[in-house]
Amino acid sequence: MAGSKFVYVTFIRTTPEKLWSALTAPEFIKQYWFDMTHDTEWKVGSSWRMIFPDGRVADTGEIAEFDPPRRLAIKWRNEFRPELKAEGWSRCVMELEPADNAVKLTVTHTIEVENSKFIEAVSGGWPKILSNLKSLLETGTVAISQK
Repeated sequence: MAGSKFVYVTFIRTTPEKLWSALTAPEFIKQYWFDMTHDTEWKVGSSWRMIFPDGRVADTGEIAEFDPPRRLAIKWRNEFRPELKAEGWSRCVMELEPADNAVKLTVTHTIEVENSKFIEAVSGGWPKILSNLKSLLETGTVAISQK
C-alpha cells in the first residue's frame, strides 16, 4: 500500500479478554487515554467519536471490524487540526494474540497519504497511550500523566 504507516507492538501481562475489555470499556479507556472519551456502541458499522475532556470532538470514524478478543479496526479521521483532517480517513487496527502469560498487542495505523502529518502525530501519541495501558493493566496505575 502506498501511503504512511505506524506500527507499535507491545506485550502486556494479562489475558486477551481483560485486554479487550480495557480497549473497549469507556471508564477504563479514560484512565489510560488522558481522560478522553470514546463514544461508540462497539459494533461493526457504528459511529465512533473521541472526545476531549472539555467536550470538543478530537476524532471521528466508524467501527470497521469487531472480533472480540482478537481484532478491532476503526476508520478514523482527525477533526480538530485542519491540516490533519484534510488528509482524510485513516485506518487503525488493533490485533491481540496470546503469548505465554501475556498478550501481544499490535496497533497498526495507516493512511493513503505519503509523508502523512496525521501518522506523524499519532506516532507520538500511541506510545504514551499504550505504555499507560500496559502499566494500568499490570500495576493498576498509569505511567504518564497528561501534563
